[in-house]
Amino acid sequence: MAIQENTASDEPRSSSRDIVVRAVSTALSSLEQLLGGFGTALLALFVLAWLLVTAATCLIGVGFLMTPAALRTLHSLARRERGRLGRRGPEIVAPDPPPVTLREALTDTTTHRELRWLVQHVTLGLFLGLAGVLLPILALRDITFPLWWQVGPGSPTLTSVGIGTAYSWPDTFAASLLGVGWVSLILGLTPGMARLQARPGRRFLAAGPDTDLSLRVAELTATRAAALDAHATELRRIERSLHDGTQNRLVSVTVLLGAARRMVARDPAGAEELLERAQSAAEQALAELRTVARGILPPVLADRGLAGALFGLAANCAVPCRTDVDVPERCAASVEATAYFVVAEALTNIAKHSGAAQASVTVRSRDRRLFLRIEDDGRGGADENGGSGLAGIRRRVAAHDGTLGVASPPGGPTTIEVELPCGL
Repeated sequence: MAIQENTASDEPRSSSRDIVVRAVSTALSSLEQLLGGFGTALLALFVLAWLLVTAATCLIGVGFLMTPAALRTLHSLARRERGRLGRRGPEIVAPDPPPVTLREALTDTTTHRELRWLVQHVTLGLFLGLAGVLLPILALRDITFPLWWQVGPGSPTLTSVGIGTAYSWPDTFAASLLGVGWVSLILGLTPGMARLQARPGRRFLAAGPDTDLSLRVAELTATRAAALDAHATELRRIERSLHDGTQNRLVSVTVLLGAARRMVARDPAGAEELLERAQSAAEQALAELRTVARGILPPVLADRGLAGALFGLAANCAVPCRTDVDVPERCAASVEATAYFVVAEALTNIAKHSGAAQASVTVRSRDRRLFLRIEDDGRGGADENGGSGLAGIRRRVAAHDGTLGVASPPGGPTTIEVELPCGL
């Protein structure tokens, strides 16, 4: 009993320690992204000023000579930002090289998108990057306040925000609590700040819908590879299920039937017992075959539709789950099967790993696209590379040319958003 109690008490400590480590690691990575964005935002401010000066001097003719160099600088900065964002997340597919002459740039979609990114990065990106620079400085300044307040400049000494004074040691320790508040802001807000700073770049610097078809071919090639990978993974899962489960059951049935046939003459009672065991093994094999068949294409989708199937998943989930499905029209069978798989895998992860008290599944259909949102109030920290099933979900979604977004900061909540084309 003592050993079991110690093990049980160690698990919460280990889990809490892992959460703290993940939170600190995520915050440091987010600060690094914010600092990188701050650097490109400063460059963007310079480029924007150059473009404004060029546009103004075009009125007297000088700007026409400056335009090619200004546009080349804009495109170079956009390439740098694509590379920076690609190192911290999914690669951004670059469009064809945009023009550098004024007449072509006025009608070029890529240049227009880069200009929109430039304006947003100079404003929002610069502000968030500056916050990423100041927050660690303020936190370090106030946490270490008791160590240097007597030799610091100024009398009386002020906190980093200029509020409060320190005349004694208790005052300094009270002021250091402000540093703890800065650390809390860093841990809680910087991941969202980094995503917000990167959003304009991922939106405007990627190849637009009217980009040359060669880029679309490259994207579809990657999608086809993901579909083949998902298909191969599914075949391996089916083969493993049949080999490790059903095949062993059938072998057991064969052995038991052979033994019963040999015993039927000399020991009828023993033979009857073996036949009962063989029947039980055959029933288990049949149940496993049904499970494998349901995993390939759940029959509940054909019988009850996507809404009914998802309601069934939510009802069987170990965590209380609220389901809201509004899909007036049926989607393609493969799309519905993928949506079913996404929700099933997500609810399984919630029940096994999240420690959540409740979950919710929201499904909507509009403009021939299916939108899924799965949320839970658990501990968060879901890692796509940590065997959580998110990699399999991403492969399935990519096979339909869909998108997957995961937000799971340490401490929760976790939100999975999926967008799928409804198909024909």
